[in-house]
Amino acid sequence: MLAISHLYIYPVKSLGGIEVQSAEVHDRGLQYDRRWMITDLRNHCMTQRDVANMALFSTSIEGDQIVITHKNSPSEKLVLPASIQDGNPVSVTIWNDRCQALEAPPEFNQWISAHLGILCKLVYMPRTEHRRVNPKYAIGEEITSFSDAYPILTIGQASLDELNSRLEKPLPMNRFRPNIVFTGGHPFEEDEMAEFDIGNIRFYGVKLCDRCVVTTINQETTEKGKEPLKTLSGYRLKDNNVYFGQNLLHRGSGSIRVGDPITIIRKKAPEFPLK
Repeated sequence: MLAISHLYIYPVKSLGGIEVQSAEVHDRGLQYDRRWMITDLRNHCMTQRDVANMALFSTSIEGDQIVITHKNSPSEKLVLPASIQDGNPVSVTIWNDRCQALEAPPEFNQWISAHLGILCKLVYMPRTEHRRVNPKYAIGEEITSFSDAYPILTIGQASLDELNSRLEKPLPMNRFRPNIVFTGGHPFEEDEMAEFDIGNIRFYGVKLCDRCVVTTINQETTEKGKEPLKTLSGYRLKDNNVYFGQNLLHRGSGSIRVGDPITIIRKKAPEFPLK
């Protein structure tokens, strides 16, 4: 039986995530997930790809607030509202998309700039902004937040276990920043999950997730290495991209929680038969 084993949300894009026991599924993904983002002064998104030190920021949710701390100075906190309704409207760039966002108050931007060591600012995606997923993989007119491209990412624990069996040093799941981790099934079962249900919500596996250098960054120290991309490229490489995990779209809303069973409705042929 397949079942959810871990759930993660990332309130601020590319900062540390939060493991939760349950999550609300909304139209653009899990509640709180990547609704905030850090940009440079040109309003371009910033991620660990270019600023590895972003990994040193931890996040937590306390009531209707997001608390950000730096691992080297945990007593200093930035307390953000989980959502804002007012703020300086700005047009921000995230990869190939332009989105409308609200800029955080100056004191918040000053705090994050000082602790990151780069002039930057925090922006929030309001409910009025509808950022569409890639129409090539859309089912309808699905939207996402400040995620890279899709609202939810899932990975099977068996897939990480299989990868770690090939590595000299095993890696934790946080290298891959999933939302839903599940147990059961065989390695890379998620590749084949075309449609499945968790409770009353239907999920669709629409595109394997191509991985970047963030997977090579130790999330505790920011040390960079060659793994796991070096090993994955040996058996999960296609068109110069390495794939690990499945991007999801969904229909419906409601709660999902650790322990919930996953019911497969339809499977598809795997793109990478396991060697």
